[in-house]
Amino acid sequence: MIYIFLFLSLLTFIVFGWDKRLAVKHKKRISENTLLGLTLIGGTAGAVLGMLLFRHKISKKSFLLKFAGIVLIQIVCIYFFRRYW
Repeated sequence: MIYIFLFLSLLTFIVFGWDKRLAVKHKKRISENTLLGLTLIGGTAGAVLGMLLFRHKISKKSFLLKFAGIVLIQIVCIYFFRRYW
């Protein structure tokens, strides 16, 4: 199970970096829904690292709000899974 999350985090990190590269070159970008979807399915650690290291999407408030919502949902799910499973 841990390998799945490591893979998803690495993939998400790479996708955030690639999107930043596309943004700098003014090319067609990866959609925010894709970035948030990868975060939702388990790439949160990679997304956070990608946002910090590449300085990507850190000033866009609407993205950060959606990102925070996903992290909050994940925290609640982990809490209930650990408590009631």
